[in-house]
Amino acid sequence: MLRYKADRRTLAYMFITTALLFVQWNLVSFNIFLYIISLFLAIAVAVIAHNHNHLPMWRSKTLNVLTDYWLTLFYGFPAFGWIPTHNKNHHVLNNKEGDYTITYRITEKNNFFSLVSYPSISSFYQQKPIRDYLKMLWRTDRTEFYFAFLQYFALAALYIIAFYFDWKKALIFIAIPHQISLFSVLIFNYVQHVHADEESEYNHSRNFVGFLNKMLFNNGYHTVHHQRAGTHWSETPLAHKKVEHLIDPVLNERGFWGYIARSYFVAPFSKKFATNSMRLERMKKTYHKPV
Repeated sequence: MLRYKADRRTLAYMFITTALLFVQWNLVSFNIFLYIISLFLAIAVAVIAHNHNHLPMWRSKTLNVLTDYWLTLFYGFPAFGWIPTHNKNHHVLNNKEGDYTITYRITEKNNFFSLVSYPSISSFYQQKPIRDYLKMLWRTDRTEFYFAFLQYFALAALYIIAFYFDWKKALIFIAIPHQISLFSVLIFNYVQHVHADEESEYNHSRNFVGFLNKMLFNNGYHTVHHQRAGTHWSETPLAHKKVEHLIDPVLNERGFWGYIARSYFVAPFSKKFATNSMRLERMKKTYHKPV
């Protein structure tokens, strides 16, 4: 019933994520090893939510809806929220003006402070399209509206029940992983687009092709994802290989953590490790172009 056999791996991640919550909740003592794994899986859940939003895993609508609710409970935000903020906005504008997730809303700089402040700023501005989308559903499709509204209800019920039984466990095993999940996916969006050129056909995104990319369902192949968002994650390595030579090499990173260390911790002391804004360079050339 899966569209792609590769999503057996997705199901394995989902099963382990669910099992770890129940196991950790019932352990007598806190296990740091299991907790670290659960935090990594919280990040993976964000990627799964993204993938399922673009290409639902199942051929069955019922199973896709149930998966939406599972994602809501483990991602920490209603799964439908991807539609107005990501599908209908980010993938249409791709970091251009009007994109609610633009990386240069506050500053054109790319440093540690712009990195860590981006998730909160982006989340704030994404609430408007979500509200507008719900209003539209209320007017045009009550069934879909109720499906979306019930995702809020399910998430609220999870928090109320969990905090009622044990607020400390609820905070550690539910609330914190949710925040990690929500924070990480916005960090990924930021580093994939910051200082790239949103007007370029191939240089609009930064790609990460290292070990973490493989662990997170090839989420680092971002250029080809924007070219064809419906491409299944298992097919993006081949798609990336076909266009890799057309992408500026500076946007093809080997490892995520290497980029983070170099750009945000080493660059303040050595400018040669800092990223240069392709967007500003393009604008400068355009401004000075002879008439």
